[in-house]
Amino acid sequence: MSQTVRSADGTTIAYDRFGSGPALIYVGGATMTRNSDPDLSALLAERFTVFCFDRRGRGDSGDPMPPGAPAQNEERAAASEVEDVAALIAEAGGSAMLYGMSSGGALALEATASGLPVTRLAIYEAPFAEDSPAQRKGAAEYATRLTELLGEGRRGDAAALFMSITGMPEETVAQIRNMQTWAAMEAVAPSLAYDAAVLRYYSRGGTVPVESLAAVTVPTLALSGGDSPAFFGSAAQKIADGVLNGEHRVLAGQTHYVDPHVLSAALIEFLGA
Repeated sequence: MSQTVRSADGTTIAYDRFGSGPALIYVGGATMTRNSDPDLSALLAERFTVFCFDRRGRGDSGDPMPPGAPAQNEERAAASEVEDVAALIAEAGGSAMLYGMSSGGALALEATASGLPVTRLAIYEAPFAEDSPAQRKGAAEYATRLTELLGEGRRGDAAALFMSITGMPEETVAQIRNMQTWAAMEAVAPSLAYDAAVLRYYSRGGTVPVESLAAVTVPTLALSGGDSPAFFGSAAQKIADGVLNGEHRVLAGQTHYVDPHVLSAALIEFLGA
């Protein structure tokens, strides 16, 4: 049975707690809920007290902002999600380690840089893009279109738009839209605006926040998969180079859909050190 905590603005954040040991907060990526990665959660719970939560706008967590609005209000939306992490850290006893998956890694990085009582930070493939005029233009166009679709209540089209920017072929997206699981994708589609916000698609084009990395002083592990697109590894290296005490580790043979046993071994080695 899930538990809840209230964030600074009163928003209810739902979470589950597993295991025992030092507190570890799992920050999920785009479309993920607290139930999306049970195998990894179970493996980590053998060593840590793992907090899996629904980021705002997903699952049983609330969201006071109008659909699509977070993408246009990047600072406010990202600050709200940082406050959600702060509420969970307080619930965990006042300090915690953070693990962020994909765009959840961008949120975990921002939360740590903001000065929250984070003791260690691990990130797997935060999807920060290589910086170029074309990338910045494309990211802003995506955020604009996402905002429009969500504002019009077109959740399915918003989810399909997100899938298209990840490189998924149009015919594959069409097939997925006919599956029974599509309803769940539509349900979390409004939260895609928060992913766009924390990645700063408008203001920074989804690129690495190099200006804030030096504020991260805790031991930091940036992970990438050896078989993933090169930009994931490039972003991980930039994070490791920019923080005070960072390391980039490549998991051989892995992609963005990482094997939980391989990932948990790397996380336990680092977080349990």
